[in-house]
Amino acid sequence: MSGNTGAPCGPEPRAWQRRLIQLLRARLVAANPGGQDVLLHAGPGAGKTLGALLAFQQLQREGRLDRFVVFCHRSAIARQWISAAARLGLVLQEWETPGGTASAATGQGLLLSYQAAALHRLRLERELGRHLQGRSWLAIADEVHHLGLDPLEPEATAWGHAFSSLSGGAQLRLGLTGTPFRADNLGFCSARRIRMHDQDGPAERIIPDLCVEPRALIAAGDVRPLEFRFQDGWVEHGRPEDGRDTETSPLSAEQRESWRARNLRRAIRPGDRGGIALRLLLQARRRLERVRLEHPGAGGLVVARDIGHAGAIADLLAKEGDRVHLVHSQDPEAAQRLAAFQAGEADWLVSIDMCAEGFDAPRLRVVAYLTTVVTRSRFVQAITRAVRMDGDRSCQETIPRRPSYVYAPADPLLIGYARGWTVSEPYVIRTRPTDTAPAAAGSPGSDQRLPLQALADDAGRMLSVSGPELPLFRRQ
Repeated sequence: MSGNTGAPCGPEPRAWQRRLIQLLRARLVAANPGGQDVLLHAGPGAGKTLGALLAFQQLQREGRLDRFVVFCHRSAIARQWISAAARLGLVLQEWETPGGTASAATGQGLLLSYQAAALHRLRLERELGRHLQGRSWLAIADEVHHLGLDPLEPEATAWGHAFSSLSGGAQLRLGLTGTPFRADNLGFCSARRIRMHDQDGPAERIIPDLCVEPRALIAAGDVRPLEFRFQDGWVEHGRPEDGRDTETSPLSAEQRESWRARNLRRAIRPGDRGGIALRLLLQARRRLERVRLEHPGAGGLVVARDIGHAGAIADLLAKEGDRVHLVHSQDPEAAQRLAAFQAGEADWLVSIDMCAEGFDAPRLRVVAYLTTVVTRSRFVQAITRAVRMDGDRSCQETIPRRPSYVYAPADPLLIGYARGWTVSEPYVIRTRPTDTAPAAAGSPGSDQRLPLQALADDAGRMLSVSGPELPLFRRQ
């Protein structure tokens, strides 16, 4: 299906980025008490980094701001900030320790990690106070959901406390997030809250000042839509070779939570007799081959459960002739492997929880989700690695953009999340922990019930869900 041609390339602000500039300008003009905090929630690929920098640059031209300080939580993300700033002609200087200096005299911006801010808070308070004295400056908290503050124990979360302390003198504090919910029930540093009461009792809801949903980004052509393929099947439990009785359970329609979790653990095994993971991987490989006919540099991502599981998957793909990079937190060369994949040196990246927020690889077009982690946040973070676009592809493709593809076992929770991934979920803070597991925490998109027609004698077929506005569950 064809539509309008792609938007012009270059750093021209998108529509929502222009709204952000207007919002920040209005907050500076009004200068109301407590109005210096702005929370932006935007889906992956929206351009939060560039949007924040464009906003600062425009307000600097207007004489409203002089400097900015960026707080972020990972070195890979820090490099992206520095690169984006350079693209706009802004000098963003990284603060280094030991022996580093917080001087921003050579540029407009200073970059701090959350960890450095917490470890060297007192020193930074002195240096920032000296170098920013008399200046109007913007504090930017990237992935602000990492800055939870527990009102009952304000010193418990060092990152959040350090950010609050160091940014107290800023004219504006801008919090950026694509993940407005946390399992630990902590609030944001920079956010408005309203009291509410629902079926689970009293609570507070985080209200972003600007919310940019994935479905809006898809409609504008800023990101790719996703199409989902869920591998269904019957999961066999028991060991007939030991003379034990066996029992089968339908993967897509199992309603008993303990059985659902057992099914998923079996389904992701690449060597299991049921063959669900193997069939899923083969389907994902074939899809990547087809995508490469129109996107020659496209690559794939497999999200694995643990190091042993990832190694088995990497070996399987390598035996099929694919170039594979395996990355995990215990690999000292993980950062180099990630960079090599981004540069196109491998067909597949097999990862254990290292390619979530902040990992930017526009060549990713196929994701195979083969892990037992079934929280909505982890699933959405993983699959949306494949929605990003680079400038060259934006100029070549029409709107709506060509889709990327997600392959996963037909787990009821994952299917529910897929139906609602284009819509932002509210972030609710409870006054006390509930008995509800984080993975099922009141999400309207997490309905586990599936129509009976999802099951049939051919339950081993692929179940297809397409987007961006996902229709009712259907077989293909």
